[in-house]
Amino acid sequence: MHIIVDGYNLIRQSDTFRQSERKSLEEGRNALIRSLAGYRKLRGHRITVVFDGWVGGSPLEERDSAGGVEIIYSRLGEKADEVIKRLLAKGDEEILVVTSDREIAVFATRRGKSAIASSAFDERLERGAAGSLPAESNGKDDTDEDDDRPGMKRKGPSRRLSKQQRAALARIRKL
Repeated sequence: MHIIVDGYNLIRQSDTFRQSERKSLEEGRNALIRSLAGYRKLRGHRITVVFDGWVGGSPLEERDSAGGVEIIYSRLGEKADEVIKRLLAKGDEEILVVTSDREIAVFATRRGKSAIASSAFDERLERGAAGSLPAESNGKDDTDEDDDRPGMKRKGPSRRLSKQQRAALARIRKL
């Protein structure tokens, strides 16, 4: 799975990264990249983090890599959102976008990709750092609603999630 992270969006949704960012913008980015590199090592997913460079960046898009995490800085005049949309549009693989930006999340789901809120992914990063991530899912997820009526089994296709929703949940379970 390929995880694409809206860098500054995640930094600003996380208490840990926000504290690092208060020291300096570079320190916030480095803290995020270190955390993502640890997560990548633990889970083995391909990770790309995209940062805005549209105000004070280079006239060309810049790419770098650290700890196995691909880093993209958007070019001057281009927002990270546009870079993420471009990656989603040309990506053939299984992609999960980490963002709290509704526009990007909707764009991803319309193209058959999945999106997870930055705050939810931040919790997974913290659990990964603490070493409490489950090895693999047992087929059930916290978002399943099987237990809303104790003792009652869900029956029939009318209560089943759509194929697209089931595929999105499967991608999120892989985190």
